[in-house]
Amino acid sequence: MAEIVRLDDLEDPRLRDYVDLRDVQLRLQLESDRGLFLAEGEKVVRRAIESGHQPRSFLMSPRWLEGLADLLDATDVPCFVLDDKSIERLTGFHVHRGALAALERPEPRPPRDVLAEARRVVVMEDLADHTNVGGAFRAAAALGFDAVLLSPRCADPLYRRAIKVSMGSVFWLPYARVDDWYAAPDLLREAGFTTYAMTLADDSVPIDEVSHDVDRLALIVGSEGHGLTPHWEKSADHRVTIPMAADIDSLNVASSVAVACWELRAR
Repeated sequence: MAEIVRLDDLEDPRLRDYVDLRDVQLRLQLESDRGLFLAEGEKVVRRAIESGHQPRSFLMSPRWLEGLADLLDATDVPCFVLDDKSIERLTGFHVHRGALAALERPEPRPPRDVLAEARRVVVMEDLADHTNVGGAFRAAAALGFDAVLLSPRCADPLYRRAIKVSMGSVFWLPYARVDDWYAAPDLLREAGFTTYAMTLADDSVPIDEVSHDVDRLALIVGSEGHGLTPHWEKSADHRVTIPMAADIDSLNVASSVAVACWELRAR
């Protein structure tokens, strides 16, 4: 059973994992250095633990103790209890649904291992916005894709905001970060994947007109501002686009992933 620790001193060193959650760069460095990530909200905390991630501690206001009692009973890590206003001062923002958990960051998975188990993969190149990464994970998981590959500069799927937007899908959808990004097209090809690059290039084909009756398929999406790099556009087996109306040339990345995953889903 978790140790319930009621605190009123925000300088208590035991709370250090929860400080300044709105400072993105500080949190990214801190969480990487300490080997942790944070889950926010009752549902997301529950999904993190139920998917096998190991908690280091919990932080919540008193009214959430009962709702998470089953999780607290099953662990021996501390649960720090503060009132809502103190939690907001500590973290720097209003915590959604009153509960946080600090969890052990999992070891990175080798890309080849992730690809070996997959049939439909989303490949994200240099997505900088954690909200877009979380939304893309959620869309991929919901529409039957079973893995994600990330470029070295892609935003962290285990950052608090990405986790929240993904509704916890980052916990069960396998993913890997590819260090040698230039060689990633060859990695996919060697694993038997046919690649479909989302692009506004002149030779791109409407996504609903291209054949996707293939055993293994990888959907490649680029950064919010610049799209895919020329290397990925040229190396793809197919260059596809989503037909637009009303003089709008594109959707945001997460919406594009949702549309493309639906169109390219396994039948």
